[in-house]
Amino acid sequence: MRNRYILLADVLLVALAAAGAYSIRFGWTFLNGHPEFWLFMGAAVLVKIPVFLAFGLYQRFWPYAGFWDLIAVGLANSAGAVLLGVIMAGLLLVGAVEGFSRSIPPMDWLLCLMLTAGLRASVRAAAEMSEQRSAVTPDASTTRDVLIVGAGDAGTLVAREMGKNAHLLMNPVGFLDDDPAKQGKRIYGVPVMGSIGSLPKVIRERPVGEVVIAMPTVGGNTVRTVVETCHAHSVPSQVMPGIYELLGGRVTISRLRKVDITDLLRRPQIVADANGASYLHSATVVITGAGGSIGAELCAQVAHNRPDQLVLVGHGENSIFQISAELRARFPEVRIRSVIADIRDRERIARILDATNPSVVFHAAAHKHVPLMEENACEAITNNVAGTRHVVNAALAAEVPRLVLVSTDKAVSPSSVMGASKRLAETLVLAAARKHDRAYMVVRFGNVLGSRGSVVPIFREQIERGGPLTVTHPDVQRYFMTTPEATHLVLEAGGIGKGGELFVLDMGEPVLLRELAADMIRLSGFDETEISVVYTGLRPGEKLEELLWEDGATVRPTERSDISVVSEPQNLPVENIDKMVNQLLDAAERDNRPEILRLLGECIPTARLN
Repeated sequence: MRNRYILLADVLLVALAAAGAYSIRFGWTFLNGHPEFWLFMGAAVLVKIPVFLAFGLYQRFWPYAGFWDLIAVGLANSAGAVLLGVIMAGLLLVGAVEGFSRSIPPMDWLLCLMLTAGLRASVRAAAEMSEQRSAVTPDASTTRDVLIVGAGDAGTLVAREMGKNAHLLMNPVGFLDDDPAKQGKRIYGVPVMGSIGSLPKVIRERPVGEVVIAMPTVGGNTVRTVVETCHAHSVPSQVMPGIYELLGGRVTISRLRKVDITDLLRRPQIVADANGASYLHSATVVITGAGGSIGAELCAQVAHNRPDQLVLVGHGENSIFQISAELRARFPEVRIRSVIADIRDRERIARILDATNPSVVFHAAAHKHVPLMEENACEAITNNVAGTRHVVNAALAAEVPRLVLVSTDKAVSPSSVMGASKRLAETLVLAAARKHDRAYMVVRFGNVLGSRGSVVPIFREQIERGGPLTVTHPDVQRYFMTTPEATHLVLEAGGIGKGGELFVLDMGEPVLLRELAADMIRLSGFDETEISVVYTGLRPGEKLEELLWEDGATVRPTERSDISVVSEPQNLPVENIDKMVNQLLDAAERDNRPEILRLLGECIPTARLN
């Protein structure tokens, strides 16, 4: 129904509401003895229709009306009723009208609200009925009965979309949710059949073709329980991605996917500070290593916060081209600039920061692969150490107020050249922050699930080849976090830092790699009799387990429960850091690995390098 017809209908309904109020107050013969009715009815139409226009009631598409649209109807009626009451009171005071009852305006308000809101609800209902009649009736034999685990916002939206779109061939038959207030209720006509713990019983009692896990805010343990139950009963399952993966996107049925290892290890949702990344809004932000796993996710989440300009700095042209194209498509209002540069080029980095004049620099560029850096120690030094010094010095020269270094738990008591190089990079940033009183800081965390070259993609490739999965040692364990959640917390830490802090993210409990391998085998539909796990021995530079801070460190909470600030014993020669770096660079230029190891050992007393 076009809005001009809605307007004409409103004129009739406003007049009808006025007549209804008089008939309730004085009976159906109210016209006898109440000539002021015609004045009141005319005033109601002349006052309320312009108010409805001012509230935008004729600029809305009512076939898709929602809660806030009806709120607008209520506010418009209330404003019109107040204005009409003031006008009638003024007419009474000047004697222009007599015998007007004070009970008429509130009754008129209620009737008018009911009629105008009812009209719009009828338009919405008629549109939905028309959509259902025009939908193609699916073949019942191909439609899957779907049980939805989670009756929150995500679950109810998924159920509604299934009900509206028959072509999806998914019929929602029930919800499971732990909220006692929802037990036994119906949501969009779909019953809440019990708690999540009743999943085995519900599957046994009612044939279920598929289970959809629609709880993007819960942790991996809950997802794991549901998945294992589905696997035990041979019922396929899909999952709604975690809340951090949904940043910048809507919860829709198109976001459903197969359960992945990231779902089993993801953290429960932490209530985010609404202003946690507000410092990025309308800012110019430079991200080094923008083509890497963390760098690319940093780009996406920074763009979500609507900076004025986002500068992507990377050495690999293909990865920078890909991420810049994706960002321009997703965030057309954000200015994206792509810069191909090597952080080892001091003058090039200085020119970039001087020309862009950023408010924030996220330094994520680094060589990260432990075995490769053991074999190529000189590259770890020139890239991770010298490159970081170039970025820091260029930021100081360009008077960049805020810089965040992305670091790793391998920097703690390092056993590898890579870890030691990142520890020196941390020291360079923290020393500059204290010396120059700048908001430069370090964020340290463990392994990122699914990053390029990490264990999860390797396991996936090995499963595709039919195995075996290679694990270095039965007792090796690592801290894990998904890329979106780690990046989200990096942005949060970058906002709360004042300068000189070493922030460490709450990584939860470490995970045994053999258990990770077993989970991935099961998620792929196999068991360990079909795809085995073999142990190959620790590689050079690797440890059985990682630490998040040095012995003797002081760990203090921040306003964010999942971010801590750590003060480690000052056992690195900060005052001589430039001299030590120069000596390391000289050894790196000569590709003198023994000299590099000796100097790193002198710089970092807790290092254990071979």
